[in-house]
Amino acid sequence: MPTAGSLDNTWAAAATAALLVVLPPAWSVTRHLVTLVHEAGHASVAVLTGRRLNGIRLHTDTSGLTVSSGRPRGPGMIATAAAGYPAPAALGLVSMVLVENDLTPWALYTGLVTMALMLAFIRNWFGLLVVVVVAAAVALLIWRAPIDVQDFAALTFAWFLLAAAPRACVDLWSHRRRTRTRTSDADVLARLTVLPAAVWNLVFIALTGAALAAAVWLVGLPGSAP
Repeated sequence: MPTAGSLDNTWAAAATAALLVVLPPAWSVTRHLVTLVHEAGHASVAVLTGRRLNGIRLHTDTSGLTVSSGRPRGPGMIATAAAGYPAPAALGLVSMVLVENDLTPWALYTGLVTMALMLAFIRNWFGLLVVVVVAAAVALLIWRAPIDVQDFAALTFAWFLLAAAPRACVDLWSHRRRTRTRTSDADVLARLTVLPAAVWNLVFIALTGAALAAAVWLVGLPGSAP
């Protein structure tokens, strides 16, 4: 069961993460990290479903693109298209579980290995810059920071992804209504399945919201510790 001290640290990290999500100047920068994890989700599922990963691009406007080749329809393509928006929430929840079980180094090394693998598939200079900066920050934490700093940074990262994931899904809803785009993940899934894009968008919101709720349940609400 979490102690009062650990809960204080956890919720301080949550408050820090919330500022990175809700403050517009911070979000304009931290949104790139969400895009990075989003595209890593597409790439990972593409490989796991037997598709060939061709390349990943991260753009200055916080958009991204992952290109894979294989069957144009079917379960593998659907899974690949669906993986992007839930990916930050999934990674955030896994990171939270690892930190709460005193396995912070596992969370950090997993992030570092992921960045190293992504380097092989980045296809533009800005994407390369983002990956290198994130990898350098994680490496600095692993080899230079004391364990309490590692824990706080990993918790902040986890809470950030958990909060940013549903925001990105709500932003997608607003963007689709404003621009009538036909190129979003939800629109791609609508063409691949019988569900309309709006339903897929709601599925993304539900999944990411559930991950955030699960994390809150895991650590307990403030004041719940004895």
